[in-house]
Amino acid sequence: MRGFLTALLLVFGIGLAALLGAIAGGTAVYYAVQQRLDLLPQLAAVATRAAEATPTRTPRPSPTPTAVPTAQPTLAALPAAAPGDGGSVVAVVERISPAVVTVLNLDATGGERGSGSGIIIAPDNYVITNNHVVEDAQQLAIVLSDGTTRSAKLVGRDQYADVAVLRTDDGLPGGAQFGDSDTLQPGQTLIAIGSPLGNFKNTVTVGVLSATGRRLDTGDGFYMDDLLQTDAAINPGNSGGPLLDLQGRVMGLNTAIVRSDGSGRTVTEGLGFAVASNTVRAISEQLIQRGRVIRPFFAARWEPVSAYMVWRYNLPVNWGVLITYVAPGANAAVAGLLPGDIIISIDGVDLNAENPFLNVLLGHQPGDQLQLDIVRERQQLQTLLTLAENN
Repeated sequence: MRGFLTALLLVFGIGLAALLGAIAGGTAVYYAVQQRLDLLPQLAAVATRAAEATPTRTPRPSPTPTAVPTAQPTLAALPAAAPGDGGSVVAVVERISPAVVTVLNLDATGGERGSGSGIIIAPDNYVITNNHVVEDAQQLAIVLSDGTTRSAKLVGRDQYADVAVLRTDDGLPGGAQFGDSDTLQPGQTLIAIGSPLGNFKNTVTVGVLSATGRRLDTGDGFYMDDLLQTDAAINPGNSGGPLLDLQGRVMGLNTAIVRSDGSGRTVTEGLGFAVASNTVRAISEQLIQRGRVIRPFFAARWEPVSAYMVWRYNLPVNWGVLITYVAPGANAAVAGLLPGDIIISIDGVDLNAENPFLNVLLGHQPGDQLQLDIVRERQQLQTLLTLAENN
């Protein structure tokens, strides 16, 4: 009986303790919640002040731009174009395209052997193109920008400048004018118009003047000098077409492209070359007036000294030209030159890779008297040669 009462008192004590604990805990929770509720107005005020003090982040623009009321630059506010470079490509092409033609190199039966481009130079129905476009042609024709084909005749051509002049008896539309190529500056915008591959008539490409005064080896024993280099796209068939400035003036005649370094290992792009307009104008004027260009004449046949010749014949020189034939009674014979002589210098200019014989010779005029250094049977001699005029 005593044990039962003890157990009953123990259970009552535990229940009373639990009740008192619950009451104390609830009271603490009540006061804590009440204190948090009392702080809410203060917290709200702090949050408001923080929002006012911190700027909101500008949202990123959506894929579809919306109008923004901010000042935008206008074309009128852009810097003015540099002198000589402020025209419109569209305006130039619209004005000059009728003067650009396709030149057809034909055989005796009228079959096409090759094609290039040309530019009509006003007035008198003259067309300027490259010599290599019309070389060995038996007939010539031009195709106008509207597709009309007309026969043409060769007025004259010059191998060394790669310039040729054609003429047709029928009236030609429009015409272009030469500009002064000496005023060109690298970086200036240039426009090429021509017929690449002979099919894509009046194709327009745009680039810049990359450099002036370039030199190219023709593979025919001489260099073409004073060429313009451009990155405007030029392809086979563009030869003879104009290279224009933004005023529509002909600044060059497209003549060559370089696709590799010659070894076949390095392929290049954007290396186009044009004969400078001042050269084209001077050559074409002579061709129109005389049918030929006045060049100095050397009445002998020759061939450049090669490394093989030096090795095979144990020659005492590394550079020069070997005389193989001398015309009887002409200037080379009067100078005392003989077959087997090797010319190594002209007027103090040594003949070498940078100074080919023809380039040195063409730097003089008919009537000039030149001092030649020659090697004859391993002896070095000097003689005087008076240049004649080519026929």
